[in-house]
Amino acid sequence: MLTRGMIHAVTALCTAFLLLASGTGCAAVAGQRPAPGSPGRDRLEQLLGAVRVVERRPHPGGYERGCGAGQGCVFGPAWSDDHDGPGGRDGCDTRNNVLARQLTGVGYRPGTHRCVVRSGTLADPYTGALIVFSRETARRIPIDHIYPLAAAWDFGASEWPIAQRIRFANDIDYNLQATDDAANTDKSDSTPADWLPPSRPGHCYYAGRYLTVALRYQLPVTAADHMALRRIAAACG
Repeated sequence: MLTRGMIHAVTALCTAFLLLASGTGCAAVAGQRPAPGSPGRDRLEQLLGAVRVVERRPHPGGYERGCGAGQGCVFGPAWSDDHDGPGGRDGCDTRNNVLARQLTGVGYRPGTHRCVVRSGTLADPYTGALIVFSRETARRIPIDHIYPLAAAWDFGASEWPIAQRIRFANDIDYNLQATDDAANTDKSDSTPADWLPPSRPGHCYYAGRYLTVALRYQLPVTAADHMALRRIAAACG
């Protein structure tokens, strides 16, 4: 079984688009074309012009993601299928819905009615790597909330009905991205002023997705976020 260190070592030696026989993919390199699905400069400028900008991130308190006894569970149980958004109440949890959409060559666990993903390959827009998903590596491919839950809470989701918060937390169309666990951990609940994908070819993709979510849910960005995203837009084709 490949360790994370082995994966990163191989990634550093690979050229773009080369898939090793071992199944470990190669990281994006400087000058590689933008991640698939990346918007161009004009589209990003439109989004930047439409999004609401605030001076700084407030901290109203009360955010508690956990759903254990006595915990707030403010966005509902993780990867709940019980919501009225895309993929909701289809018999598959949100994590498996995301994996089924974003991996290629998907294989399913027998007897789960094509629900539980057990194999595939992720072209990770955050790191530029091709990452093999298997039973052994499943824990190393988490699902990121592009617009973080904690940030959404701070910027207004604390006032939403619980059904809207659960829908937001499980929005497979706009706000969820499978990625490498190191990138996901490094990002945590940061917004674009404090974190960007480690792979530059993924910046335009991330900026477009972040702004789209903000507009869809009428969430703002800070002035610092707006500046960081504008710098990204200037470099997008």
